[in-house]
Amino acid sequence: MRDLSMSILDLAMNSIRAHATVIEIKVAETLEWNELELEIKDNGVGMSSQVCKEATYPFFTTKSNHRVGLGIPLLIERAKRCEGNVLIQSREGIGTSVRAKMKLNHLDRPPFGNIHQTLYTIIQIAPTVNLIYMHQKGSLNYRFETLSVREVVGEKLMNHPNTIAWVKREIETNDFSFTSY
Repeated sequence: MRDLSMSILDLAMNSIRAHATVIEIKVAETLEWNELELEIKDNGVGMSSQVCKEATYPFFTTKSNHRVGLGIPLLIERAKRCEGNVLIQSREGIGTSVRAKMKLNHLDRPPFGNIHQTLYTIIQIAPTVNLIYMHQKGSLNYRFETLSVREVVGEKLMNHPNTIAWVKREIETNDFSFTSY
């Protein structure tokens, strides 16, 4: 995973596998504190405290067809390299939150990557999930929620190419661009 959008996609896929019906992705760029915070939160099945701890190890996975689970360990390593940390909170039957903090302008901070493509991918893979994307950058705030789209187009048309094209335009037009530091 070369960029942060791939880490976000990996965590969102974990949420989908955990039967989440709501996935919140929050990105906060706080220039005054030189801090970047990412949070991916879901209402999936959650994890026990033991599984939550083991999820930080690269050779642990709950996926029967994989031998390793690198998503969370790679994010932890990236955050550490950028003078940050990762906090995982989970309760069985309630859901999971993974929050990563790191220095915004750190030399080793990976680029954001194509967050827009990540969002479209999540919508196409899990059209019934309510995806909430929030991005704060200084005083600018952006919010996109698939529930609003679903209310207009209906459940069956969420995956339709015209709906996806509209979602792409909506996000790309209204979300302020990521900048490099």
